[in-house]
Amino acid sequence: MRVIAAGKAAVPMARAAHELFGPRIRTGLVIGPPGAGDADVPFELVVGGHPMPTAESERAGRRALEVAAALQPDESLLVLLSGGASALMAVPAAGLTLADKQATTRHLLRAGADIHELNTVRKHLSAIKGGWLAAAAPGACRTFAISDVVGDDPSVIGSGPTVPDASTFRDAFDILQRFAGGAADAYPRAVLERMAGGVRGKVPDTPKPNDARLSRAVMSVIGGRRHAMDGAVAAAASRGYHVIRIDDAVIGDARSSAVSHLRAALARAADVGRPACIVSSGETTVRVTGNGIGGRNQEFALACTGALSALGAPAILASVGTDGIDGPTDAAGAIVDATTLDRARGARLDPAAFLDRNDTYHFFEALGDLVHTGPTGTNVGDLQVFLLA
Repeated sequence: MRVIAAGKAAVPMARAAHELFGPRIRTGLVIGPPGAGDADVPFELVVGGHPMPTAESERAGRRALEVAAALQPDESLLVLLSGGASALMAVPAAGLTLADKQATTRHLLRAGADIHELNTVRKHLSAIKGGWLAAAAPGACRTFAISDVVGDDPSVIGSGPTVPDASTFRDAFDILQRFAGGAADAYPRAVLERMAGGVRGKVPDTPKPNDARLSRAVMSVIGGRRHAMDGAVAAAASRGYHVIRIDDAVIGDARSSAVSHLRAALARAADVGRPACIVSSGETTVRVTGNGIGGRNQEFALACTGALSALGAPAILASVGTDGIDGPTDAAGAIVDATTLDRARGARLDPAAFLDRNDTYHFFEALGDLVHTGPTGTNVGDLQVFLLA
């Protein structure tokens, strides 16, 4: 057996595999997030970059392909996948450089592409995503994944390195065009040339569902956002709250979905006893137009300040990333309550101005309302908890 663990939960997943299979593991590779360099793991460890792939991400990806290719026909490849693997494990496709992938990813993130759109493009710029890792393995491939993707689509989690990919070059090319913003130079020339070649059938597409190379590849999703909700619901109930669970995923633009979600939560809580706790989860997006610092959870929280202030009753909302990292910040998210707007005015902070600059981190930092957990060692999307007295 050979083991590859990649993603924000790579370290604990690799430790569990070692405890279970021990001497049966011939080779082990752990591809972890920034900060995992001092982790005590029994296998080779490479620390990649996130949310942008780095040179170490590329080294990790190429090493993963080597491990897969070395598999003997009578051996199995165990892949332990979790959120963040798309950036942590990267191998540019032929004709592309890491810089090409970085520039494309950076543009799509700033333009507000969601994870499905982003990973569709990533798969078509990669030599490891979209089923290529499993295709490199001569033997059976078994994947266990912790999902950070709404809907738990196996082909989107970590950009699906071990499962068939139903998306096409045409799909990826259309996404690039949609987020180009009319700019002719939005993406590197090599990226556009590869996409155009793929659309014309000049470049092999990703392995599809009927590809024989993936006939021995099997994937199971063993964790996701609903497991995080289970924990939050149980914790709230144990503290005497009347709990409402909203299973519909919170998606879309962070600042606009925040207000509509808050209204829906209030409607659901109208006939529920107090204190009440509303738990939800999902993954929103941010369209970056300013030069500030923040993340989607901080934007979600800040967008709710006006509505919470208008309630006229004690209320508090937290939106956090379950990985403990919200965007390119050291915070997991933020907390807002019915007093946030008044406190901001007292500190001469204009919430709308901070939103316009995408500078939510400094807004909440000034008020002391950031949530700091540190990296949690997992990632199952974002969690919102809304409390009403």
